[in-house]
Amino acid sequence: MTEASPSQLRSATLSHRKTTRFRLTPDAAARAALAASLDLIDLPEVAFEGEIAPTGRHDFTLTGRLQARAVQACVITLAPVPARIDETVTRRFLADFTTPEGDEIEMPEDDSTEPLPEVIDLTEILRETLALALPPYPRAEGADLGEAVFAAPGTAPLRDQDLRPFAGLAGLVGKPPPEPD
Repeated sequence: MTEASPSQLRSATLSHRKTTRFRLTPDAAARAALAASLDLIDLPEVAFEGEIAPTGRHDFTLTGRLQARAVQACVITLAPVPARIDETVTRRFLADFTTPEGDEIEMPEDDSTEPLPEVIDLTEILRETLALALPPYPRAEGADLGEAVFAAPGTAPLRDQDLRPFAGLAGLVGKPPPEPD
């Protein structure tokens, strides 16, 4: 088993007999750059560790764990919203991977399979995993969007309850049908 600390690993130099372990803990400058690329307020902590194991003669499987603390802006108030991330990462790198072609292609169930690159960029895998794991619409405690009401002068505003055409049907349940004329 070999240890690796650089963030870019050349696939040609990876052992086909032993597992290569890695641990990536970006320094403050790298975390700041990563936070800026993901539009985060802060990224005080991030660690990505795991291993790249040979699979067959030419393929590799990366398994790892990403742990991070991030601070995002609330989508309503822009107040800081902390998030704790703990994600399992699996990527299969295949030397003979072929990209499906055609107008209509079937999406594979396993989306962790990729072509084997010349360089496995652990920082990019970390960034992609973190981007997918972050809450898409972070909200600060007590933040409420409320209701916006707009209308042209001299007209009644259209409210949320006016846009529910079947809401009035609940009041009709249990009432006798109207008498025919």
